[in-house]
Amino acid sequence: MHHQIEIVVGLVVAIIGIGVLARWLKIPYPILLVVGGLLLSLQDGAVNIGLNPDLVMLGFLPPLLYAAGFQTDWPAFRRSIRPILSLAVGLVLFTTVLVAWAAHDLAGLSWPAAFVLGAIVSPPDAVAAVAVTRLVRVPRIITTLLEGESLVNDASALVALRIAVAVVAGEAFRIERAALEFVTVSVGGIAIGLIGAWVIVRAHEWLRHTRLGEPKLHIALSLSTPYLLYLPAERAGVSGVLAAVSAGLYVGWFGICNVRHNWCVEAKAVWGMVEFLLTGLIFLLIGFQLPVVLDALESRHSFPALCGHAAIISGVVIGARLLWMYPRAYLPRWVDRVVLGRDVAYPPWQAVTVVGWAGMRGVVSLAAALSLPTSTSEGPFPDRDLILFLTFGVILVTLVGQGMTLPLLIRILGVSSLAEPDEETPAMPE
Repeated sequence: MHHQIEIVVGLVVAIIGIGVLARWLKIPYPILLVVGGLLLSLQDGAVNIGLNPDLVMLGFLPPLLYAAGFQTDWPAFRRSIRPILSLAVGLVLFTTVLVAWAAHDLAGLSWPAAFVLGAIVSPPDAVAAVAVTRLVRVPRIITTLLEGESLVNDASALVALRIAVAVVAGEAFRIERAALEFVTVSVGGIAIGLIGAWVIVRAHEWLRHTRLGEPKLHIALSLSTPYLLYLPAERAGVSGVLAAVSAGLYVGWFGICNVRHNWCVEAKAVWGMVEFLLTGLIFLLIGFQLPVVLDALESRHSFPALCGHAAIISGVVIGARLLWMYPRAYLPRWVDRVVLGRDVAYPPWQAVTVVGWAGMRGVVSLAAALSLPTSTSEGPFPDRDLILFLTFGVILVTLVGQGMTLPLLIRILGVSSLAEPDEETPAMPE
């Protein structure tokens, strides 16, 4: 127990030190945390820290998703729902298929295992992208698209992963069954999230009107909210991700945490600290996973071959997003203008390019890879360790490579000049 506490304290100290260094160097902190975790894990005598997928899925994801949903500008999200869904559903499936093809033909994975890998690496991580875009001025629509995409694409990717894992386990794939499961899981998760959020808002109002609630009680209820909705949704077999996201969107749109409530200032401070520590821990622990993954692979694959496979899959992931972005951005507007006669403007190609380059992978991809079962009814899960390594490779290449070059790309393309004056947005969920 003492040793575990020392590890946790050491990780928190590392987060603080790396956070200070990131601000000094003006580097997005998720990138420096991953690199810092990787470098720390390679030191002599370093602790081998394996990351439990249940800890990520149950401990980290619900509050981070809820906070992201709360901070999203709902009117802007609603106005951009068509491109958001195109990225969050269409691009996820497109990336899954292209990565599966590359993993099968070029990396030697079986088709079911290749589709598992494709589903795992298909959703980008908005925490990293937004951390980068905050360093430079960009149009609000870019941030809205990146945040909105990440709120929905996690659910579509995890549903695709569930179907792919079932195929690996021996179940027959049927398109109509997969489509029905996708709709059921998505609608069920949203319904639980909205109903639960309505109840939570009523509970906050009841505590306020009866004067039975003090700030600490409101804050405790607030911190419990994402878990109170995520866990029942998962128990019911629907999307806990969408339950947490939809609850955050509802509560943020309802605006319960405003100047009339004296507990909001304290709640925002607490949420800010919780979000910072959870984000810092998860990205730091991502860096610690490479030695763990390599230990399971070094006896069967050479390191240069593994790096080559990771580079190929990373290139396909990046290329698939860029290949999708331009037709998605211009073709629907061409239809609106030419076919429907609507007066809509085409987006600047510079902004489209920035959104296409902001496809960094992170927390969800790693958690999904770690959650793969070690065995199925037909034997060991095929190529599980290789899938883990390739996932880590994609995270490292996209997070560090794209993350480090994205601010430079924004400056070169002059995207900052397209930005509108900043508007005030909510900071933290209540």
